Amino acid sequence: MSLIETGIEKGLIRFDEDKNFITYIHQNKKRGYNNPEEKVQAETFLNLILNYGYPVNRIKQYLSVQMGSETKEADIIVYADDECVDTYILVECKKEEITDQQFNIAVDQAYSYAVAEGAKYVWTTSKIKNQYYEVPDKKPKSRIEIPDIPQFGVNKLAPYKYVKGGFLQSEGETESNIVAEPDPNVKQKFFELEIVSENELTKIFIQAHQALWGGGQRNPSVAFDELDKLIFCKIWDEKHPRKVGQPYDFQLFRDETPEDLLERIKGLYEQGRKKDPEVFKDDITLTATETLTIVKYFQRINLNKTDLDSKGKAFETFMGSFFRGDFGQYFTPRPIVKFIVDSLPINNHSRVLDTSCGSGGFLLHALDKVREQANEFYDKVKEEKDHFRHWHDFAEKNLFGIEINDQIARTAKMNMIIHDDGHTNVIASDGLLSDKDMQAKSKNKELVYGTFDFIITNPPFGSSIKQ
Repeated sequence: MSLIETGIEKGLIRFDEDKNFITYIHQNKKRGYNNPEEKVQAETFLNLILNYGYPVNRIKQYLSVQMGSETKEADIIVYADDECVDTYILVECKKEEITDQQFNIAVDQAYSYAVAEGAKYVWTTSKIKNQYYEVPDKKPKSRIEIPDIPQFGVNKLAPYKYVKGGFLQSEGETESNIVAEPDPNVKQKFFELEIVSENELTKIFIQAHQALWGGGQRNPSVAFDELDKLIFCKIWDEKHPRKVGQPYDFQLFRDETPEDLLERIKGLYEQGRKKDPEVFKDDITLTATETLTIVKYFQRINLNKTDLDSKGKAFETFMGSFFRGDFGQYFTPRPIVKFIVDSLPINNHSRVLDTSCGSGGFLLHALDKVREQANEFYDKVKEEKDHFRHWHDFAEKNLFGIEINDQIARTAKMNMIIHDDGHTNVIASDGLLSDKDMQAKSKNKELVYGTFDFIITNPPFGSSIKQ
């Protein structure tokens, strides 16, 4: 059940028949729900109650804040007392479609409101991105960035927010699936990574890339590569074995500098490169501050457990818009790819090659087809190993792609990694070379012409080919 559904069930909010207006029942405030910021504010309001445990009578919305001679409006204020006198947390909500620069302005605005109101903590959120700060008691009231705001009744913040087996924040069920920190003096609860929708994930990809691109401060192609590296680190961190209750590494920790975070991310990158050396050969070149920015976009989400089709479509939507703009590349539309793959009798024993694989569309649909066949043959729970071996052996041994553009080849590999493997046989090479030349270049001895059952490809047209 979503936060909105839970909020309705618990009598915290209600909607009109057409869902054009939302009413916050405790304050009897009716607002236009078609406003994108209101959607974020509604979920944030419910989050504070259902996930953080704050009593609804201590939460007020749309309050006037006096800033010198000007009067501003705070979106949400959480109070430390039932009389709503002692300001505890000030929350600023922004729409999901906001640039990183606009978000940073909102952060500054929220912090200034918090200082004016005497708040202890500040939370700025667009749902896509969140930032939390503690406001010092004494001047100068310099910001102290923290991993999360405290939950109700907690007076000692934990050093991190996300752990394996933590509380599933999106469900709003505060009594289930909670892991407490081993220290008995700390009551802060931790969260598990969230499974997100295709739409939300697409926004995360696009906004993170725009943050690195910086409106032209960095070549968008370089920004794309650097973002790919951090996504690689994120996926590697999620797959890394850890016990229930242990924190994920791809997140902000309390009392660490951006440089500390960068070193930890670089450590993840090196671990991943040892296992998959053919994916990335260059080091991470982002600054510590840039790395922190990207971590904030991705730290809360679970890429591995997000539905394969959703994350595949999200990555391809983001990737397609980027390559069309920067390279003039137009990849084969998904419906056409699906139609072609569905019309072929591909199974887990078939050897499949795409000689102009681009972002890997044909390869991914072939992999998805074999994975669906595994669903028909094996129970994913009771026969997990057989199910995995059925499609994974196909991906690892029988699925091959060739792409002449190095960057697009890396993107195809990342696309395959996001789809749970098959990237080892994507080769950056001219598809018109002999198999011997490609073997020598890639060290992949399995790419042998005459051994493939299906060649499915859509080669680029419009270029001059000289004999």
